Amino acid sequence: MTRLSVNINKIATLRNARGGNNPDVVKVAMDCERFGAQGITVHPRPDERHIRYADVLELKKVVTTEFNIEGYPDERYLKLIRETRPTQATLVPDKPDAITSNAGWDTVKNENLLKEIISNIKSWGVRTSIFVDPIHGIVEGASNIGADRIEFYTEPYASNYQQNRVSAIKPYIEAAMTAHSLGLGINAGHDLDLNNLRFLKESIPHLDEVSIGHALICDALYLGLENTIQLYLRQLK
Repeated sequence: MTRLSVNINKIATLRNARGGNNPDVVKVAMDCERFGAQGITVHPRPDERHIRYADVLELKKVVTTEFNIEGYPDERYLKLIRETRPTQATLVPDKPDAITSNAGWDTVKNENLLKEIISNIKSWGVRTSIFVDPIHGIVEGASNIGADRIEFYTEPYASNYQQNRVSAIKPYIEAAMTAHSLGLGINAGHDLDLNNLRFLKESIPHLDEVSIGHALICDALYLGLENTIQLYLRQLK
């Protein structure tokens, strides 16, 4: 079964808007696990506009499922990975001021940089995943730099799902077949929701994990967090 990792960044955004500790990010993470989520994802950005570095340290103490920390692999991010040793480190090519992730790595152009970083992370006993677009050469590059998994950037799929879902998913199917043949695990994330998730899951072979935050938290405002997580899990069965 494809695992559901809940990205709780938006919970931290809501907390930070008012100050204090309501909602409690750590409690929400524990509740997500209690409601059935098989992982917790966070993306601590340098400006700490949502998840803070201190949050990551506290979450490490309580998360019992897979803990996934996303981020651009600068010195501060790598220090955090070394200190917390999460289950997975997902490397994204975001600039510090990026609103959200909007492209995958060029694993060929950045081969030397990424190979050294991934080697270090793996030496700490942490699984590595690298955020990529569904392009054959880029997936091959992910294998060449030593990544354990790739995470497909799925915004293009989500944007084109309503117009032609078969066409939208095609490059992901082909790239997933390449990844699997190279021994890479396969994750996916970005703009996945209750409308497009099932088709993605049924179409992409060997899909290990999806990371979902924005849409899931928006749905939870209307449906409740426990019910929403169960609805997402049903799409993955």
